[in-house]
Amino acid sequence: MRWALVGLIVVVAAVIALWPRGGGEDAASDSRSAPAQQVPAQLRADAALAPCPLPAPGATGAGPLAGITLTCLADGAPVDLAAALAGKPALLNLWAYWCGPCAEELPYLRQYAERAGTAVTVLTVHSDPEEAKALLRLTGLDVHLPGVLDGAAKVRAAAGAPAVLPISLLVRPDGSLAQVVVRTFTGVDDIADTVATALGVRA
Repeated sequence: MRWALVGLIVVVAAVIALWPRGGGEDAASDSRSAPAQQVPAQLRADAALAPCPLPAPGATGAGPLAGITLTCLADGAPVDLAAALAGKPALLNLWAYWCGPCAEELPYLRQYAERAGTAVTVLTVHSDPEEAKALLRLTGLDVHLPGVLDGAAKVRAAAGAPAVLPISLLVRPDGSLAQVVVRTFTGVDDIADTVATALGVRA
């Protein structure tokens, strides 16, 4: 009887050891191999965003944004951020589709970009991984500025900025940060005055 009991315990233990587990290595492997979600081409077409800035020939970029590559919202292409911004003053606006103050500020940024022309690069940085929702939000706001997707908030971390939105980064032509603006702009003149003070460019 005793040996029969021991044998039964061994059999049960073997069955438990071989029982399939849903969260095992195979499941993790399946998760890793799952294709990334693609944004429908029609969403990009409807948003009609301006192309992302391209690096000048030989530009490598410097400063805290060096080494950061993000996705262009206009076409899904990778953007070497520091290289793309090199050589010209820039205003980077960190926002998210769910941020109310961001929605109020973005139309002012569009107006400022129209005033500044080619003197200042104005780039939106969607600081949330929901790319499709970003495109829908921009379409609804009628804002067609060039923008990049930064779902991991790499830009905010590189700038040492707090975890709030919106935030605007004023970047010098050499890639250094002139100012981190942790507030909502109240109008196009507010943006113009802030940029003029920090970067010396009047528009």
